[in-house]
Amino acid sequence: MPAPGMHSGVATDEALNLSMSASAVPLFEAVCEFIANEVDPITEEFYALGEGRSDRWSFADGQLELLDGVKAKARAAGLWNFFLPDADTGEGLSNLDYAYIAAELGKSPLAPECLNCSAPDTGNMEVLERVGTAAQKERWLKPLLDGRIRSAFAMTEPDVASSDARNVATSAVLDGDEWLINGEKFYISGAGDPRCEIMIVMVRTSPDGPPHQQQSQILVPMNTPGVEIVGAMQVFGQDDAPHGHMHLRFADVRVPASNMLLGEGRGFEISQLRLGPGRIHHCMRSIGAAEKALELMVRRGLNREAFGRPLARLGKNTEVIAKARIEIESMRLMVLRAARAMDFTGNAEARIWVSAVKAMVPERVCAIIDEAIQVHGAAGISQWTPLAGMYAAQRTLRLADGPDEVHWHVVGRAELTRYENDHSPAVPPAGERGGVFSGP
Repeated sequence: MPAPGMHSGVATDEALNLSMSASAVPLFEAVCEFIANEVDPITEEFYALGEGRSDRWSFADGQLELLDGVKAKARAAGLWNFFLPDADTGEGLSNLDYAYIAAELGKSPLAPECLNCSAPDTGNMEVLERVGTAAQKERWLKPLLDGRIRSAFAMTEPDVASSDARNVATSAVLDGDEWLINGEKFYISGAGDPRCEIMIVMVRTSPDGPPHQQQSQILVPMNTPGVEIVGAMQVFGQDDAPHGHMHLRFADVRVPASNMLLGEGRGFEISQLRLGPGRIHHCMRSIGAAEKALELMVRRGLNREAFGRPLARLGKNTEVIAKARIEIESMRLMVLRAARAMDFTGNAEARIWVSAVKAMVPERVCAIIDEAIQVHGAAGISQWTPLAGMYAAQRTLRLADGPDEVHWHVVGRAELTRYENDHSPAVPPAGERGGVFSGP
């Protein structure tokens, strides 16, 4: 018999209980109400204020005041830092409870930051909360938890396939009581934001060590001499200013030895701690993006006519809408199962579930947004709807935090491994080769 897989096969398995805990329901309802009453009403004004600003890598007058005002209301209402599971520094939600809230956050471009739950800060805060020293937490975690600064995570490099972290080439050499860092990184999300003050940088510290102990992660303040922003990398022709996805160069950058996280050679260990929650948070928010795309598709389909009928009732559009709804519910259940697995078994043990949703969700959400674009016609790819930006974000997720192929491989390898000690015949006896159609 094969070894147990993702599904236990036990009908009473508690991991199949995907309900939000009763204690989290009031919080969920408060988040929904806050987004509707406080975040949605300022969103259009926030982006309108930023149009035509003279410096693309800054915020226009009034933008931050508007945003900070809503953030202050959220914090005063206790709607703040939901993403840290079972932590004293946040709400202490389980991954499963947070999955429901994150889906709501994913419907709005501003809601994650307004409630201090936006990437890449969430992953960086989780790392600092789990492995940071007291001094590192006081200097960097505290202002991040307060929403006073932003951060970045620098791993991807232009000259190597960074999907295999063993290829990371940016070097860090201990020189006295300082680390000397040299190398290049690109697509460093958030590094263009003028509020970004700290980066966690993946470096190679032990090139002669075992493959999974050569890398480390180090805290590097953005204003450190030698940190150069070469320029912004574009995503589908957009620079995403002022957030940005920057190309950075580290030229003899010196940081104190105390900026090392957890210890030399423990970069992979930190990555596993970080990427499980980070990857699933993206997928949670993606469910909300898919819901928003379907809502826009249906509203457009019912209120726009062609050939004498509403678009929604032309051709196969009703089927397209039906398939989108089915896909969303399928993805929702998968993400909830992954969150529940993390709560039950821990991040490392739930990695197959995390890879499964990371492979599945962005790909299918892309397809739903693409159908919504099609129903909108030319307006779907314009600045008149959020769909083009939503598509770009979801398509980027198929590369961020590991490309699709890596996650499909993780799941497939796990399935093959289940059968390594199974000695059943490859071809079953004739009587076991399938049922016979018995009619309706």
